[in-house]
Amino acid sequence: MNNPLSHLQPAALWRNFYTLTQIPRPSGHTEQIRRFLVDFGTNLGLETHTDQAGNILIRKPATAGMEAHKPVILQAHIDMVPQQNANIHHDFTREPLTVFIDGDWVRARDTTLGADNGIGMAAAMAVLESTDIAHPALEALFTNDEETGMYGVFGLKKGFLQGETLLNLDSEEEGALFVGCAGGIDADVSFRFVPVAVPLGNVALKLTLGGLLGGHSGLDIHLERANANKLMARLLKTVVTRHKARLAMLWGGSLRNAIPREAGAVIAVPADSVQAAIDCLQELHKLLQQEFEGIEKNISLDMELVETPDTVLPEELQEKLIHALVAAPDGVYRHIPQMPRVVETSSNLAVIATDAGVITIKYLLRSAVESKKKELCSILESVYSLAGAQVELRDGYPGWQPDFDSPVLVAMKTVYKELVGRQPKVEVIHAGLECGIIKQQYPNLDTISFGPNIVHPHSPDEKVNIASVGRFWNYLVAALGKI
Repeated sequence: MNNPLSHLQPAALWRNFYTLTQIPRPSGHTEQIRRFLVDFGTNLGLETHTDQAGNILIRKPATAGMEAHKPVILQAHIDMVPQQNANIHHDFTREPLTVFIDGDWVRARDTTLGADNGIGMAAAMAVLESTDIAHPALEALFTNDEETGMYGVFGLKKGFLQGETLLNLDSEEEGALFVGCAGGIDADVSFRFVPVAVPLGNVALKLTLGGLLGGHSGLDIHLERANANKLMARLLKTVVTRHKARLAMLWGGSLRNAIPREAGAVIAVPADSVQAAIDCLQELHKLLQQEFEGIEKNISLDMELVETPDTVLPEELQEKLIHALVAAPDGVYRHIPQMPRVVETSSNLAVIATDAGVITIKYLLRSAVESKKKELCSILESVYSLAGAQVELRDGYPGWQPDFDSPVLVAMKTVYKELVGRQPKVEVIHAGLECGIIKQQYPNLDTISFGPNIVHPHSPDEKVNIASVGRFWNYLVAALGKI
């Protein structure tokens, strides 16, 4: 196996990470990686367990002289977000990733890299393999299907873990210690309708909006990137109002926790208004490019005449749908008052799909404050209920309330100061770390999260900084000897 990362240090971590990139592990299809991890632990002669939720636990005894220290849990999730550029087709359930070095970074060609959370997994595996790292009794907890709903940690039972300190290795900013995170909830909206015939004399126009940056709907939401679904709703409202367009199909986005990069629609327009509609949409396209100048560089809008469909949405439902999509909040909703640069509450208009008389819309709502999360849920319910849609709220998960006096935080700050010569940042992250859910079952677990620099997770632009991985590793090793 030709490993392009074989010369990178720390060698054990990068070797394990490359192995993980060659094992398919998209969310919902983790069978291969779970088998691999069970074999990995067993072949090391370590106590290895699998629970009913598909979580893997590998225990390693303390090294000599560390037996009296509190046992530590190293935790990472095993699945990755499967995203690819539009110009390729990659079967994430069967095909390995094509990994390469791009200057100071490691990337994957045209796909997500899976550094989220493969780097954390690889670090834990390297510690389990090691014979020269001082550490207390260890449990490596590899959790299942985090990206699609944190199903692994939701299935975690009391008594499965014995550790007293949890080091979550799923953060993506070097030099930051995360002590809290946002909770989240999915909002599923559905419009049911009986299609009606296309008006006589109409022709069909297919609209494809793309070229957006997308990204993680929590970590990147503060960057104010364009949401393809939201932009498409604006385009549709204008072309419907000005040129009597009728909507036949609407789609956009693919994952609940990714800012949608592409959206599309098929509209029917009176034949004598086609050119005027195209001109109108082109002007709107230019306007969007101006609005997002400095943020989005490649907003594209393709338009082509296609075969006219047999049916469109009823006009009244079309109006309500488009108005609701435009009106419902998307993006940053509120910042933390005590930390004005940190997002507290947000929504992501993640997925729109049309199928057999149903238009489905999926949101992921996040907040570090439970009451604000409920408020945002209530707003969405009101907007879409007024439009005649059904709204279902599901798969909610709690936030992780920070404890600024936690012993592990004090210890990790001390170790970082000794290594680097300055204090680390202490942060609350606007993303759904598993820590809050684990602490529901294990409320006394002293918890912290940290990691190397990973940018653009959940998108094909994902990359991990090589030097920061080395420093993250040194920090982890030093911490295990001290906490």
